[in-house]
Amino acid sequence: MSLPVWPRPSTRAFIREARRLPGYSFFDWLHGYVYARWPYLYIGLGTGEHPLARKVQPLIKWIDRLIKSRGQARLAQNGQTHEKPIWTSPNAINFADTYHGKVVTLDAARQLVTVKQDIALGDLEHIIPYALARDIVLQNPYHIAVLECPCRSARAKPCLPLDVCLIIGEPFAGFIREHQPDRSRWISPDEAVTILTAEHERGHVHHAFFKDAMLGRFYAICNCCACCCGAMQAQRSGVPMLAASGYVSRQDADQCIGCGACAEYCQFGAITMSDGLAFIDAAACMGCGVCVDKCEQGALWLIPDEAKGVPLEINSLMQAALAVGAETGS
Repeated sequence: MSLPVWPRPSTRAFIREARRLPGYSFFDWLHGYVYARWPYLYIGLGTGEHPLARKVQPLIKWIDRLIKSRGQARLAQNGQTHEKPIWTSPNAINFADTYHGKVVTLDAARQLVTVKQDIALGDLEHIIPYALARDIVLQNPYHIAVLECPCRSARAKPCLPLDVCLIIGEPFAGFIREHQPDRSRWISPDEAVTILTAEHERGHVHHAFFKDAMLGRFYAICNCCACCCGAMQAQRSGVPMLAASGYVSRQDADQCIGCGACAEYCQFGAITMSDGLAFIDAAACMGCGVCVDKCEQGALWLIPDEAKGVPLEINSLMQAALAVGAETGS
């Protein structure tokens, strides 16, 4: 009887990438390994849904402090200043800086799963307004695994289907397939687009996720609902884990018939009904675009809003990077 080889190929790939990353410590790698190796336990404890959550709460708080201190140390080591966005506390690393999502429209999400070449875009602070984890480095981007959502799986009565989390590129997709073979599967970019479209039709929101321990970069698109998603739950509790899409919803009151479909489907509670018309709270709107497609009257649309950041649209970012490279000759 042969014993399993350790570390596994995907773990070795994770280690190789970690060694190339300046300031990425063994603790950072260990954190990333635990997160990706046992995502259901990690998320279950983080959301408080796991039976052990209360018992290990002191340990979780200690680890949280350690993660934050490591984040501060990485900033200092890289000579970075921490200019926080206006909605977070200045001069402090919080959980939202180490693990966060960017709301993306359906079109932007489709772009991310249909990239046909390796890309490396770094320091996207104008798009991802966090101190850590804001790079897009896609290696073998056509390697896509769909994973049963850890947030949904943690709930007693989850939204269905469960297999809606898209892990994109290496070493992440291979790691998930190797360590979660019973709860993941390989899919093609076309299948990923089908999942995104179906989730959008259900009224769920696409988030591009970044995590400092996951090599400080983009690694997944989650299709989220307010009732199950841990990040949306944290956002409602005042932890700014989500960045807006760069758009905000606008309305033509003359076209609105007061059907309430937009308010029903808004995952961020940004739309309410008043006097037979929909009212959009621009401050709460994250620009996901779900309401636009749910309005059969065509009374809603998205417009760019500088206060909501810059859209994460990979095709535009790649074209801009090529233009800069042509100008500098690099």
